[in-house]
Amino acid sequence: MAFILFVWAIGTALAQVPDPAYAPLDRAYAALRAKNYEQAIQGFEQAAALDPGRASIRKDLGYTLLKIGQTEAARDQFAEAMTLDAADDQVALEYAFLCYETRQQVTARRVFDRLRKNANVTAAQAFENIDRPLREGIARWTQALELSADNFSAHEELAHLAEQRDQLDLAAEQYRAAWTLRPARRDLLVSLGRVWKEQGRAEEALTVLLAASRGAEPRVAEQARELLPSRYPYVYEFEKALALDPSNDALRRELAYLHLEMGNRPAAEQQLQLLPDPPAPSPPPQNNQPPQDNKLLGEQSLEKGYLNDALKYLHAAHENDPMDFDVMLKLGWAYNILKDDREAVRWFDLARHSPEAGTASEASRAYGNLTPTLRRLRTTVWAFPTVSTRWRDTFVYAQVKTELRVAFPIHPYLSLRLIGDTRGAVRMGASISPQNLSERSVIVAAGLASPVWRGLMAWFEAGEALSARAVPDYRGGITYAKALRGPHRLFAETNDDGVFISRFGNDTLLYSQNRTGRSFSENVQLYWNWNATVDAKGEYWANTVETGPGVRFRLNPLQFTVNFLRGTYLVNQSNPYRPNFNDVRIGVWYAFTR
Repeated sequence: MAFILFVWAIGTALAQVPDPAYAPLDRAYAALRAKNYEQAIQGFEQAAALDPGRASIRKDLGYTLLKIGQTEAARDQFAEAMTLDAADDQVALEYAFLCYETRQQVTARRVFDRLRKNANVTAAQAFENIDRPLREGIARWTQALELSADNFSAHEELAHLAEQRDQLDLAAEQYRAAWTLRPARRDLLVSLGRVWKEQGRAEEALTVLLAASRGAEPRVAEQARELLPSRYPYVYEFEKALALDPSNDALRRELAYLHLEMGNRPAAEQQLQLLPDPPAPSPPPQNNQPPQDNKLLGEQSLEKGYLNDALKYLHAAHENDPMDFDVMLKLGWAYNILKDDREAVRWFDLARHSPEAGTASEASRAYGNLTPTLRRLRTTVWAFPTVSTRWRDTFVYAQVKTELRVAFPIHPYLSLRLIGDTRGAVRMGASISPQNLSERSVIVAAGLASPVWRGLMAWFEAGEALSARAVPDYRGGITYAKALRGPHRLFAETNDDGVFISRFGNDTLLYSQNRTGRSFSENVQLYWNWNATVDAKGEYWANTVETGPGVRFRLNPLQFTVNFLRGTYLVNQSNPYRPNFNDVRIGVWYAFTR
């Protein structure tokens, strides 16, 4: 028996295959803990080379790349991880957001679309944010074509929007119509060929791409060649391309040379006779650089994520045509992706004055979204009236806060708070009143606040509470908020606050409000409450636990909550009520920032 156990132990030890990526992974995680991101990246890359089939390595490498701002490289790692583990929706979600940030909106939309069908609320909202402007744009440009069928811009814009929305039949139809109106725009043939290739119409795609690849525009020709098969085209393929684009002299000349190489001189002469007479010689240009369509090069660089090239070409295009609002818009997007929002806002501001409605609308939305984050002074207003059956009263909390946004991490602000109720129904068991209920006062204060870091923020303010008489008021605290989204529209969220208030006996209160539930749409959620409150002074009203169901629904711009709570007092000394209580609590939240 002992011999059998010995043999089994030896066999088990020999059967254990060592992890080939253990050593570099160990170094990578140690470097990550020390915030040595470059060394961590090297370790993850070595581990990925040793164990290329492990999705978790790609995932951790992607997150580490994000920490040093390598968004495109991180996107590529999440793409690898998604390929290795198609069931990991979180990886797919990260990949989709990174695709959106790096201007790969078509891919982002497709991934969000797949995830939303698995009841992923975040993906559903992101999909709608991408899809809604496309739907609206398609409807707008379709209507424009109904009024003017020869509107080139309408055909082109409709084609771009349809391609981004995966309406490939419509995109192909509109690219073809736009090119028919302007045959010199062979970049439209590249787009048409790209769409036809995606539809599986390989032969038709080859025809238009071959025509574009022999055009006069070097960048367009290069893009077309990238989409063509690696083999050299056949004679009949040249002939089909010429039938499509008979004015393409470069294409016709190459077909003639091909006939000569094949010994078919009559056919070659026939093609050469169809070429126009060569123009009279002209003086050579002062520089040897071929003419460039800077706008087109800028757009293509932006689409592919070559942001520095995009800026170079788009600025050159702006110098050539200072009134091209579309160039201004794309400069805004380029700077926005590069995180230079102040420069982005400047270009969006210029572009929103475009006479073209689509450009002006897109620029106005971008300008409106970015401007509040850059204002030196930012004012936030919120109000939260609440009805409580426990207290048989209505409480009102509101604040107007104006912040001075400075480069220093801590920013100052001025605050005006309103706290009050309708009945003064809260009976005190001690000489202080509950800050989390009502005090019927207006508090004027100045304060300092930290930026939000991973949901955490600290603040402190000093002021005067104005009620029957002015009383100094010093308060401060730490706030933490976190929300998690799971499969099948499940969610969990927490809001935790620690607050010190001088005016109520230098008391410190800790609140924790937690909800777990399910979203039934973007505007309706059902959840269960798990709340707790404690304080340093041991006041009965400030030491409770509560639980019970709730519903939250939104009627823009208001958000309503209705909670049915069963609670217990943790401290009953000086408590004029029973140890347990029931409360139906109805609140309305309203807020905006300017």
